[in-house]
Amino acid sequence: MKRGWLAVALLATVALTGCGGSDGNGGDKPAGGKTIALFLPESKTTRYEAFDKPLFEAKLKALCADCKLLYFNADQDAAKQQSQVESALTQGANVLVLDAVDAAAVAPLVNQAKQKKVPVIAYDRLISGIDYEYYVSFNNVRVGEMQGQALLDALNAKGTTSKGQIVAIHGAPTDPSSADYKSGAHKVLDGKVQFGREYDTPDWSPDKAQEQMEQAITAIGRDKIVGVLSANDGMAGGAIAAMKRAGFNPLPPITGQDAELAAVQRILAGEQYMTIYLDIRAEAEKAAELAVALSKGEKPSAPTTVDNKTAKIPSFLLDPIPVTADKVKGTIIKDGFYKASEICVNEFKAACEKYGIS
Repeated sequence: MKRGWLAVALLATVALTGCGGSDGNGGDKPAGGKTIALFLPESKTTRYEAFDKPLFEAKLKALCADCKLLYFNADQDAAKQQSQVESALTQGANVLVLDAVDAAAVAPLVNQAKQKKVPVIAYDRLISGIDYEYYVSFNNVRVGEMQGQALLDALNAKGTTSKGQIVAIHGAPTDPSSADYKSGAHKVLDGKVQFGREYDTPDWSPDKAQEQMEQAITAIGRDKIVGVLSANDGMAGGAIAAMKRAGFNPLPPITGQDAELAAVQRILAGEQYMTIYLDIRAEAEKAAELAVALSKGEKPSAPTTVDNKTAKIPSFLLDPIPVTADKVKGTIIKDGFYKASEICVNEFKAACEKYGIS
């Protein structure tokens, strides 16, 4: 990533007009004013509205300003997403880029698109039960492995690995990525730590994660909890709120994902141990590139496939990056994901100075 890309991305608008994209031979090959539909699942997780949407828009505009973008957010409502997909097809969408609310239940929607000869890209979450054109995401099992290893490293460093139990707060059961994160974490942690409580968290809700953490504290006891495996940053924030309320001092190591601004600040301040930094720009731009190619009747080759139990889906899987406090400067800030001026405000200024961030 280059510094300043977010500012460029945020200039993009939902309706895109202008010239065409590259034909792969150095020239311009218009996509003929095609309509691309982007569906995101919810807005509780900061990344979707702050990054995925504007980055996809900006790349689409750069590749094919003659294309029109239809954008929808389902607010974690599967029925609402169904109506949105049907609306996009009625409006003549030529390609669907679908981040499903319930990835195990949207095969009928994909089938509706197939019947209209509209190609589908599964974005971020693997859709099961039907064949389609592409899957663009991160190596989700690896994300879980990194979270598990980071937590294990932190417990070993503190000498608390065998002195208590951990609480695991996993993501939404309707999101297949959540199962991958869980699988990866268990690969690393099973047999090495004791799981006191494990929860699947509907809607990836920070509020529900806070409630789950409160339940775990009551069931296990404050002094017996030595670490928390949280699948993302929003839920980590909920768990931390519960632990602060219960009087934890210091807080035990806790993991996260998405490099949300508040989480990065917590990491620097010592409240959250780590996050997984995802190059959302690369993911959104790859999806936009594929959507434009499909709109022109092209089908680029993919480097790998993922078995969704019905077909082997051509896939682009990007690498996650684990980030602790000492890695923030060389990753998140270096790439321009956030500026130091955004992170180092108020009570976080001293923490930034400690890690050479200014």
